[in-house]
Amino acid sequence: MEQKTIFEQLGGTYSQQGDYMLPNLTLPDTKEYVIGKYGHMRQRYLKKHRPILYTNLLTSCKLSEHLADIEEECSERMDSLVKAMAKQEGVTEALKSADQMAWVRRMNNIRNRAEEIVLNEIVYV
Repeated sequence: MEQKTIFEQLGGTYSQQGDYMLPNLTLPDTKEYVIGKYGHMRQRYLKKHRPILYTNLLTSCKLSEHLADIEEECSERMDSLVKAMAKQEGVTEALKSADQMAWVRRMNNIRNRAEEIVLNEIVYV
């Protein structure tokens, strides 16, 4: 009587490839996620500074979902921070029509500060 491997006992099958019997492995079907700037920054951070978490997410097929969630969270946080800071600092459409360059300078400053907050609160944690 032929002894079954644990893989076969769990329903796995093998196929002949030349002289070798290789297991028939497939990845589960996963949803396509849009990963942008913040998702890629998070991925690089995880690879470099949190390799165990990165490997766990990767091997459980949850990395793409995690990165997409980070991307969405960062985008929403950026939008709300920029709006709140612009309102607090009086950067309005009136300023934009009166002095465009001053408006651009101040908005760039606000976006840079908001992005620094988002990166430290969400991406690099």
